[in-house]
Amino acid sequence: MTLQQWANKGISFNTYVNNMTVNQYELLHIYNNFLIPNELLPVLEERQNDGWRVIVLTADWCGDALLCVPVMKRICEVSNIEMKLFIRDENLELMDQYLTNGAARAIPIFIFINKDGKEQAVWGPRAPKVQELVTSMRATLPEKDDPQFEEKQKEMYANFRATLADDTSLWAHVMDSMIEKIVK
Repeated sequence: MTLQQWANKGISFNTYVNNMTVNQYELLHIYNNFLIPNELLPVLEERQNDGWRVIVLTADWCGDALLCVPVMKRICEVSNIEMKLFIRDENLELMDQYLTNGAARAIPIFIFINKDGKEQAVWGPRAPKVQELVTSMRATLPEKDDPQFEEKQKEMYANFRATLADDTSLWAHVMDSMIEKIVK
């Protein structure tokens, strides 16, 4: 299937949000509180007539997606980029074309196509500063064979999700990283 065909199949942001069973509150909190700064509006508005679309591989359980999907939705609203979302595990044929480091089904992944369906850019799964945060948080975990590893890892990911939902500087960093990819 071509990227154009994939883009015609996806679900809308509203459908995705309405079907979420986890992280919906956090995602909507970010969406409702995140605004593109005025000084960036002209840069994004340059994309308005390009006919670009973005295909998003995501899942509601993903901490990175709870931040990246609403930030990208705001970018898409300003730049008139149509967003279509796909649940990762229901679309492995597409996901397996965009593996992170050639092996991991890491999400979210944002695939930008032009009006002719040609890939223009790919972003994801994580902005550099968010990766630094994850790396530093993982460094505090005990060894995997430690009896407390699983419990501590769950705590770490809960703290990670909370940080993503509340740290507006991370929101801005994700936005900057995304915009850098789509504005050439």
